[in-house]
Amino acid sequence: MALDRATAKFIQQMAEAGGKPLHESTPEEARALGAALVDLAGPGPEMARVDEHTVPVADGDVPVRVLVPIEPPRGVIVYYHGGGWVIGSINESDTLGRKLAERTSCVVVLVEYRLAPEYRYPTAVDDSWAALQWVGEHLGDIAGQDVPIIVAGDSAGGNLAAVMALRARDRGGPEIALQVLVYPVTDADLDRPSYVDPENQLLLSRDSMVWFWDHYVPDTARRTEADAAPLQAKDLSGLPPAVVMTAEHDVLRDEGEAFAARLEQAGVSVDLERHAGQMHGFFTLLMLPGSEKGFQQAIKAIKACLAQRARAAAA
Repeated sequence: MALDRATAKFIQQMAEAGGKPLHESTPEEARALGAALVDLAGPGPEMARVDEHTVPVADGDVPVRVLVPIEPPRGVIVYYHGGGWVIGSINESDTLGRKLAERTSCVVVLVEYRLAPEYRYPTAVDDSWAALQWVGEHLGDIAGQDVPIIVAGDSAGGNLAAVMALRARDRGGPEIALQVLVYPVTDADLDRPSYVDPENQLLLSRDSMVWFWDHYVPDTARRTEADAAPLQAKDLSGLPPAVVMTAEHDVLRDEGEAFAARLEQAGVSVDLERHAGQMHGFFTLLMLPGSEKGFQQAIKAIKACLAQRARAAAA
């Protein structure tokens, strides 16, 4: 089906505003545009507490923001923002994180992994892993008790969340209860049908993804590593249940659905939904109606996961 009316109007307004295409921009110009888009979302709900921490890594540190909801926390969501590993920040994810925290009664931890091209692959992966380990070690401080950990992210953040689930499985924890993958990057194959479909060249295009990959992993031989492209992982068994949402008009649609199919083949429970009439970015464009549909899918799955965990713990 065609783009929904609100999204089509938004794309028209973006076109009328002018500006260079993403793939013709510098990283600094792209970051400025991303920050301007997030301003449209407005402020998020009040939290009981907002804590800023830094997680030490070998050559620096990784800032994290801990959003504690007013309701007693039932879990912790470690959220990795999107932006092709080049743009985005925890400030730009703040409203989204607050909405997730309020509606799931979970602490949300936003991770400020370092960006390419200043910090190329695998820095974002290693920063994300350090933050996840820190959460696992500080659950009592963060949530007041031992609660389930969920990894989540959109686009490049969905890529990092999927990689974190793989690493946690392979490195003995922390245990992940659920992975929420919002139109995730799972592969570096830029010639899938969804990439070359002219109707999908919208907020994110094939040219944009070429630009992102060239900044993040310029060595094309390394793009098949599982830490860069989780679809290339040899074994997906033993991973936590997954929520995978894709958008009908998104260059990343096919690889997200291919990853969901491989998870199911490996015996992993998957809640996959292709959101009709939506484009890449619909989940984080909080002012558009499509975002709410994505939230409903994620929140329903998160609440079901937490309820199942609570029942199992009480048995």
